[in-house]
Amino acid sequence: DIDDVGHKYYLELELEDVLDKDRTVNCTAEVLYHLGSKTSAPDVQVTVQGELRSTEEADQEFYNWIRSLEKELVAENIPDSHGNIPPELEPIHLLAWVASGFLIWQNSTENTKFHLAQIKHVKQVKRSDEDLQFDYVLLLHEMVSQVI
Repeated sequence: DIDDVGHKYYLELELEDVLDKDRTVNCTAEVLYHLGSKTSAPDVQVTVQGELRSTEEADQEFYNWIRSLEKELVAENIPDSHGNIPPELEPIHLLAWVASGFLIWQNSTENTKFHLAQIKHVKQVKRSDEDLQFDYVLLLHEMVSQVI
């Protein structure tokens, strides 16, 4: 507890590489939740000890695949009701996971536990340049509300 400021947490974590489950790195973090503030995101300072594998090759493969499609990508319900994610849509899921992480951080408090439940809908946005853009409808689940 920091008087008149908030609650600060010191964390030691092990990060798992989502593309290489056998590769991990250690990480420390400090998270400060400001007192009485429901509108500002917590302050987070992270230190990663080591490096995760580069995703450049996988990113390029995904980019080339999307650019090769005759129509813009449209998909729904990822994962499906059985938890399955088609392998070709795993990069779409990972992008949603990163985006949802930002939303969760921006809207978290000490009493929330959000996670990405599902991509309800994703549609590639047609662009005149070489960049990729997607519109997502994400379902976030808040676990604290499930506690009895």
